[in-house]
Amino acid sequence: MTKKQFEISKQDIHLVEKPTHRARLVKAPEHFVPQSLIAEINSAGLDENRRGFLRKGFMSALAGTSAGLAAPFAVASGEGDPAILEKQEWQTTLGKNVATMPYGIPSIYEANLIRRESPGLTRVSAASVAFTPLQGLFGTITPNGLHFERHHQGWYNLNPETHRLMVNGLVKNPRVFTMNDLMRLPSVSRTHFIECGANTGLEWGNVAVPTVQYTHGMLSCCEFTGVPLSVLLQECGADLKKGKFLLAEGGDGSGMTRTINLDSALNDTIVAWAMNGEMLRPENGFPLRLVVPGVQGVSWVKWLRRLEVGDMPWNSKDEAVHYIDLMPNGEHRQFTSVQECKSVITTPSGGQQLLDKGFYNVSGMAWSGRGKVKRVDVSFDGGNNWHTARLETPILTKSITRFNIDWVWDGSPAILQSRAVDDTGYIQPSIKTLRNVRGTRSIYHNNAIQSWKLDTNGEVSNVQVG
Repeated sequence: MTKKQFEISKQDIHLVEKPTHRARLVKAPEHFVPQSLIAEINSAGLDENRRGFLRKGFMSALAGTSAGLAAPFAVASGEGDPAILEKQEWQTTLGKNVATMPYGIPSIYEANLIRRESPGLTRVSAASVAFTPLQGLFGTITPNGLHFERHHQGWYNLNPETHRLMVNGLVKNPRVFTMNDLMRLPSVSRTHFIECGANTGLEWGNVAVPTVQYTHGMLSCCEFTGVPLSVLLQECGADLKKGKFLLAEGGDGSGMTRTINLDSALNDTIVAWAMNGEMLRPENGFPLRLVVPGVQGVSWVKWLRRLEVGDMPWNSKDEAVHYIDLMPNGEHRQFTSVQECKSVITTPSGGQQLLDKGFYNVSGMAWSGRGKVKRVDVSFDGGNNWHTARLETPILTKSITRFNIDWVWDGSPAILQSRAVDDTGYIQPSIKTLRNVRGTRSIYHNNAIQSWKLDTNGEVSNVQVG
């Protein structure tokens, strides 16, 4: 830390110590969309009128949340705080026994922190997305119960005793593995992010959703455990001279199959059965899924049942028709699977509200499908001036990196942005730069800088800037 940075940090701490500078932040409201509007959006789509109803409902809920939080703080700032001066129930009674809940669950006061489906995104929920609440997470690891979901024909609880994985194609010894067979092979545990190729896709044309859960929530980061793909192919005697591609086939009813470049897959791809120290959750592919670090989530095939080594791409339906980039000239660009360097500020972010002037810790996440995050810059004035944020350890390859930066809000309007740089030198682009190349008709691979507008009343909203 330089002398200047130390002096700034010391000044910020001094400001925090003053009661008038103890800044408060209101969480984004939940359940602001009535069921009647959800049904209408699902049947008729999301037009400008319904988009307006969403915004109106959101702002009404935000106002109610702010009003409800004012009273408790007022009590705490009086002559005496009952929470300190009076004995609480848990100080005078016997608590619950150990193993009251054999599998632990979050506090009842965290009940709103859940995955949520965006209304109108798909016609049926069995082929939809449940978004991770990034605004309420800390560090880099996504809890298993909050890992985002993306299904093409719903999820099942598969019996691990009867599940099988077949390896065939350009291999000397085609084999069928049981789960017991796989779990006896040498295993590794590695932490990587997974991001759907359509993450932030609703923002290509214009601002569409209010909170970071919906703009960036098709993103999670976990420690995955399994057998390296290279070990499995060696076990089967794969022909790595003729074999250039791998077909991964899932066991769900959608017939999900993806072509994967074998050269890059041999470096770090895992056939995984565990996530964050326990077996995969059913909605995340139990009992077996593919982990392809840095590549869009659709290639992380769930309920994995077959791997075939081949000498050319398969051009399956989900890579010839879907998960492709529509370019301005009308052409489709295929096999753009790598998730480019990207970042987003999660606190403060859309839907939240700052109640006071003063010190705030601005925090967010950065990631790159090509390697490690090298630097994150943060702007408070819409990109005119940038300040280098602190990167928190560990900084891992193809994983989420947490960044933080100190900021004292003086009550003026502001536009908060973050811009990540990875170790290949790639710099996260503005939305204008991305549109100049890709146009506005895409769905996939939007890694543009996200902008959050802060008004003088402390409300934070989603905007698009340069």
